[in-house]
Amino acid sequence: MAWVMLIIAGLFEVVWATAMKQSQGFSRLVPSIVTFAAMFVSFGLLSWSMRSLPLGTAYTVWTGIGAIGAFIIGIAVLGEAASAMRIGAAVLIVCGLVMMKLAEG
Repeated sequence: MAWVMLIIAGLFEVVWATAMKQSQGFSRLVPSIVTFAAMFVSFGLLSWSMRSLPLGTAYTVWTGIGAIGAFIIGIAVLGEAASAMRIGAAVLIVCGLVMMKLAEG
């Protein structure tokens, strides 16, 4: 169950990062509220998952999901560049996440 909560926490990290970008420096009310609400949920679920998962594993997976999710949203929704080097870096992040999960057993 901790892994499921950790994945959901990572998805909420993507939500808050995206909303933060849309808030334009917290100058827009609704995206700012979404940012803080999603942060609250994300941190809460991360904290819950750390009850049984090691700190290094939980934090690495949480930030990795957020990084890859934000990368995908940036390209698919915000029109950011999808260069070969950026995609290669994203693949390496995913490989690291898989290795973290495999190391847990």
